[in-house]
Amino acid sequence: MTNIKHLVDDNVVWHSHSINQQDRERLHKHQGVVIWFTGLSGSGKSTLADALEQVLHHQGISTYLLDGDNVRYDLCCDLGFSNDDRRENIRRVGQVARLMVDAGLVVLAAFISPHCAERQMVRDMLPAGRFIEVFVDTPLAICEARDPKGLYKKARAEKLNNFTGIDAVYEVPKQPEVHLDGQQLVTNLIARLLNLFNKRVIIGL
Repeated sequence: MTNIKHLVDDNVVWHSHSINQQDRERLHKHQGVVIWFTGLSGSGKSTLADALEQVLHHQGISTYLLDGDNVRYDLCCDLGFSNDDRRENIRRVGQVARLMVDAGLVVLAAFISPHCAERQMVRDMLPAGRFIEVFVDTPLAICEARDPKGLYKKARAEKLNNFTGIDAVYEVPKQPEVHLDGQQLVTNLIARLLNLFNKRVIIGL
């Protein structure tokens, strides 16, 4: 169990069960790990995560995809988009991802996660080597031209406040495990990610 600083009632005690993470990983025949896709809205994070999950699924890898919009439908439906709410959104996602890694799953998480501190917070929740930060580096102009949800248009018209890349900052990852050019073909980017997994022996215990 990774040491996580939080407030807990004195009557709550962590209980270690007979089946542990290593047992579950042997069953799955691969390591549990978080692949964290970060980048601007429209950078291609969700597209890449979805394409990668399809490939991994067909290889017999046990996966789960956590997507920013989907999480806000239920787990984080009570949160807005202030800096405090965004931090809490990522904290909750991190805790869910941590539990899924303990279950031996490969977790693909696609979140703008604009602040370095929040991404580091999730990294610190996990054992060393179990958080892989993937920076999908797509220029703002390209993201805005794509604008799949029409959010940039709303932000430019001042109908949407605190929007990352327009009136809210995006802090570029300093040392991501993977730095991808979001303008390249998805097939090329997926091939690069799979090569990384094989080198790290995530797949094939």
